[in-house]
Amino acid sequence: MVQERVLPSFSASQANITREEGLVVYEDMVLGRVFEDKCAEMYYRGKMFGFVHLYNGQEAVSSGVIKAMRPDDYVCSTYRDHVHALSSGVPAREVMAELFGKATGCSKGRGGSMHLFSAEHNLLGGYAFVAEGIPVATGAAFQSKYRREALGDESADQVTACFFGDGASNNGQFFECLNMAALWKLPILFVVENNKWAIGMAHDRATSQQEIYKKASVFGMAGVEVDGMDVLAVRAVAQEAVARARAGEGPTLIEALTYRFRGHSLADPDELRSKAEKEFWFARDPIKRLANYLIEQNLASADELKAIDKKIQNLIEEAVQFALESPEPDPKDLYRYVFAEDE
Repeated sequence: MVQERVLPSFSASQANITREEGLVVYEDMVLGRVFEDKCAEMYYRGKMFGFVHLYNGQEAVSSGVIKAMRPDDYVCSTYRDHVHALSSGVPAREVMAELFGKATGCSKGRGGSMHLFSAEHNLLGGYAFVAEGIPVATGAAFQSKYRREALGDESADQVTACFFGDGASNNGQFFECLNMAALWKLPILFVVENNKWAIGMAHDRATSQQEIYKKASVFGMAGVEVDGMDVLAVRAVAQEAVARARAGEGPTLIEALTYRFRGHSLADPDELRSKAEKEFWFARDPIKRLANYLIEQNLASADELKAIDKKIQNLIEEAVQFALESPEPDPKDLYRYVFAEDE
């Protein structure tokens, strides 16, 4: 196993989270995990087709960042986008229906697993190509700043969160967009979900500077690394970055050190990663970690958390039933939704 990086320390005393906030974050993380587990089941039962990339293990990053933002802020995802959509408020039934290719899906059955989109929830989309969402997110951040400063719209103080993996940090879009964002002080969080593997390429073999957050210094941008398996640490970093962005102080590059508990996609036999490496990260499950914290701090009881678990299980079963019963897209509508005015 490659030597693991030393993670920045984060004390529970720094968490500053209320009972209500803690339960919201816990429920969101459980929603993401249970949803993805059900996706695996449905895929292997032949209910889903194509490539399906699951997020198991990385829930602390999605919940920690998105739940630190406002509902009217923007989120831009990757091909591993289901949980980002759920954290953004897209109903589980609409995400599940999209994965089933149904007309009731959030992308009307036209996007599938890698192309979730919801204008209502300011989800700017999932993107199949590596780093493809970074320019889109940069554009969204630019329009917020332009509307506020050039058009005088004081309500245009939205922040954009742009998620991407460690592999994307070697792509040209990453460097070009970070440069523009720094030059124009755009209100954006560039969130690198460093799960150590870009499909089958280990991160330490693919880049000359393994500490991605340090690349921010080249652009005069704030850069920070965080334990991506600790939702409280991610949340604290995100809150600070969001506040800076909304105050007009520019972008932040956040490198969240995390790990995916499954293969790259459900078609990946996951034979490249060592057993020792997997066990090291499995032991740091972010959901168990938060549950222990909430119980230890008397913010919730074990029974309350079990009730949330059961609630989410029922919600996901209902989502599957909704997807199964939903209609297929009508062939006569093949050319609909091509232009923005066609809703």
